[in-house]
Amino acid sequence: MYSIESTKNPSLPDLGQTGRILVVEDEDLIRDMLVLALTEEGFEVTSATDGRQALNLLCNPELRQGESPFDLIVLDLMLPQVNGLDLCRLLRHQGNHVPILILSAKGSETDRVLGLEVGADDYLTKPFSMRELIARCRALLRRHRLNGYSPPSPALQFKDICLYPQECRVVVRGEEMVLSPKEYKLLELFMSHPRRVWSRDQLLDRVWGSDFVGDSKTVDVHIRWLREKIERDPSQPEYVITVRGFGYRLG
Repeated sequence: MYSIESTKNPSLPDLGQTGRILVVEDEDLIRDMLVLALTEEGFEVTSATDGRQALNLLCNPELRQGESPFDLIVLDLMLPQVNGLDLCRLLRHQGNHVPILILSAKGSETDRVLGLEVGADDYLTKPFSMRELIARCRALLRRHRLNGYSPPSPALQFKDICLYPQECRVVVRGEEMVLSPKEYKLLELFMSHPRRVWSRDQLLDRVWGSDFVGDSKTVDVHIRWLREKIERDPSQPEYVITVRGFGYRLG
C-alpha cells in the first residue's frame, strides 16, 4: 500500500529543498513511515498524534502573529481531540499561512473541495505514493518560499476598494472586509491586473494552483461570495464583471 523508497535521484542536482515539517497523523504505521521517508530526504520532522498536541507545537508565544515554527504541515483529517479541518480553520483564522498538505481516506470531490476551502494548500488521498507525497511537499515549500521572498508590495486601489498586501487586509468604502484566503487571493489578482479578463482555468491555476483537483465551478462560487462582500448590489456587480464566454475581470 505504501512504500518508502527514496525519491533522490543521483543524476539531479541538490536543490536544497529541506525544511521543518510537522506530521500530524494518529495511525502509528503511517506516521512512522512518513517521518522516516521525510527524514531520509533531509527534512527536519516533528510528529504529533492528535490535533491538540499539534496545536501545542504550533502555538509558540515567542513568535510574532502569522509566524510558524514549521515550514510545512502534513495533516491527517480524522484526528482525535481536534480534527484536521478544525485545526486548519483555526490556523488560517490566526493568520498562520504555513503550507498545509491534507492526507485523508476521504477522496470524493466534495471532501477535496472542503479541505481546500478551509485553507489547505493541497490534498492527497490515502493510500498514496510516498514519492508523490514528497514531490508535493517540495512543490509547496518551493512555492511558499518564492512568495515569501517577493519584495514588499504597495497598497492596491481600485475605485473605493483598498487592498493592503503586507497586511492581507481589504477596505471597501471605508469598511474593513473579512475575506477567506481564496476570496482575498482572487481580489488581489484582479486588482493587480485591472481590466484584464481571466478565464476560470487561469484563475484556478493562479489562485488554487496547477495541481488543484476539482471542478472549475468552484471559481464561480467564490466569485459569488466575493461579490456579496464587496459589491453594493451583488446581482448587478460594478467591480467583478462577468465577460460572457471568457471569464471575469475587474471593472
